Amino acid sequence: MQILRSAVSHRELIWAMTKREVVGRYRGSMLGILWSFFNPVLMLSVYTFIFSVVFKARWSGASESKTEFAVVLFAGMIVFSLLAECINRAPTLIISNVNYVKKVVFPLEILPWVALGSTIFHSLVSISVWLVFYAVIHQSLQWTILFFPIVMLPLLLFAMGVSWFLASLGVYLRDMAQTVNFITTVMMFLSPVFYSVASLPMQYRAFIYANPLAFIIEQARNVLIWGIMPDWPILAVHTLVSAIVFWLGFAWFQKTRKGFSDVL
Repeated sequence: MQILRSAVSHRELIWAMTKREVVGRYRGSMLGILWSFFNPVLMLSVYTFIFSVVFKARWSGASESKTEFAVVLFAGMIVFSLLAECINRAPTLIISNVNYVKKVVFPLEILPWVALGSTIFHSLVSISVWLVFYAVIHQSLQWTILFFPIVMLPLLLFAMGVSWFLASLGVYLRDMAQTVNFITTVMMFLSPVFYSVASLPMQYRAFIYANPLAFIIEQARNVLIWGIMPDWPILAVHTLVSAIVFWLGFAWFQKTRKGFSDVL
């Protein structure tokens, strides 16, 4: 209830800070907010060239065309980037806003909400690019894309819980930012972003699925590309676990925030 009260009562502040965050990221650049469109397109082009042309990678169950590989790869990148951007920024959320810590009435717990809102905006731009690209190639969209927000819900809850935890820990342990950057890089290659889990030997699949991203990436591709319904029982388990992480992250943040001003 405290989480809900905080989010609802400060919704206008969260919205205003999120807009400032999105606009401020590109302030002063010639293309401005258009970079949020060009960035995913450019990265998609680079990754597609490297993995489909240089390494001759092909996706299990997909056609041999490079455009099909790009579609599958981009869908995984969108999911991974959402979590990676949130948790990479989390350790510096408090230490980069010291002026807010000194204000007793400022709700520090909304800073991860602001970071998540900014990340969701860029993810929406990326998914819009993906939908246009897919529609041009296939002349249609899978009706199961309607389930995409439901599939992403566990990841959003997980991202928020981890962000609260890391934002607090980053105040006391300044090495957290470098550690988390390394961990997210490892997670990218241990997640089915550039490959299919089906292409792995059976003994390694359980290890890959231990990564919280793996199941969500696979389910996102199912509803976006293959037209397959979500695996509801396992998705429900993921949602429950993510909700627990969400709650524990907030509880940890509220418990430890009392010492922020002393440390900073």
